[in-house]
Amino acid sequence: MEMVMRSGKLMSQKAPRLPFDRSLIFACVLLLLISIVLISSASVQEAYTSTGDQYFYLKRQVIFCGVGLVWFFLMVTIPSATWFNLSWYLMAVVGVLLIVVLLVGREINDAKRWLDLGPVNLQPAEFLKLFWILFFSRYTCRQIVKVRYQIRGFLIPMGMMTVVGILLLLQPDFGSTVVIAAITMGILFVGGAGIIKYLCAGLFLALTGGLLILVQPYRLSRVLSFLDPWQDRFDTGYQLTNSLMAFGQGGFWGEGLGHSVHKLGYLPEAHTDFVMAIMGEEFGFFGVSCVIFIEFFIVVKAVLIALRILRQRSQYQGYVAFGVAVMLCVQTVINIGAASGALPTKGLTLPFISYGGSSLVVCMWALALLVRIDYEWRSHKLGNLKYS
Repeated sequence: MEMVMRSGKLMSQKAPRLPFDRSLIFACVLLLLISIVLISSASVQEAYTSTGDQYFYLKRQVIFCGVGLVWFFLMVTIPSATWFNLSWYLMAVVGVLLIVVLLVGREINDAKRWLDLGPVNLQPAEFLKLFWILFFSRYTCRQIVKVRYQIRGFLIPMGMMTVVGILLLLQPDFGSTVVIAAITMGILFVGGAGIIKYLCAGLFLALTGGLLILVQPYRLSRVLSFLDPWQDRFDTGYQLTNSLMAFGQGGFWGEGLGHSVHKLGYLPEAHTDFVMAIMGEEFGFFGVSCVIFIEFFIVVKAVLIALRILRQRSQYQGYVAFGVAVMLCVQTVINIGAASGALPTKGLTLPFISYGGSSLVVCMWALALLVRIDYEWRSHKLGNLKYS
């Protein structure tokens, strides 16, 4: 008996603790390193012209990456159930910020999307994407029967999404509106909403998006220039044609780090929305493919985590993981699609890569949620949340 107790004690002492998913953390760190290298090259001319310090944006990006990593390791220690309880409050806070930014926000390129906080600019729309995932995942879990079987349960989230979309369009921020719509439809899809309701909602969103494009001349010009950017390459098609030339200049292996020509004032937003064009010019098709592979490795991991949880039962954490996957996937597709001419030009950052503090912190926060949810699932610590 004593031997059995000793052996049992020995086994319990040697039982290994499950680690966090190191592959997700490694992929994130790799993207951050790529970001620092790219920003160090792509932002030189812009930084020197606007501030007199060619390393201005690089220094800030290094600080953003450091803050993002600290934030990641802090957030990964918080149980996922905490975000279930806080989602309403977070959504209320970001809703207030969306109104405040319309009143006193900083205007850049005819858009009010930033709150000036001194050394940094806060972009509420970036935080909205993550907080909407937390909030809408909670709604779906609590109203899962209505979402699946009642038209009212489907119309309510459409109404909430419309309110959020209006606040975004007033900035205006059409790109973030598209991301919010994609997240909503994605969570409703895995939640089991009927195909008829889903198709009707998709048709409504498509018609609304088309109407928004037609009523705003600058949006219509972007679409028309996307179809044939060379027709007016020195005006509406200027940014896209230079981006395409940058990709073409890079070929398969690229011109080498620091040898981009288009970053020297020819390609606007070279360190933000069009950073992949500089990646293509300096590191070629091979470099672009590596970035795409790492980005979608994270997306695939998120989808697999979500499906593992949702196969068991309607779980809040499963919807959150799938929402994060949709957010990262849509932003990656739109950013690279716009830079390569496959989609109309749209101001969305490339997750983990583009310059910007708000976007980077939100992406690190979203990744921390994924890592934490995966850890809790493997450790059987998801817990039973009260959805009623």
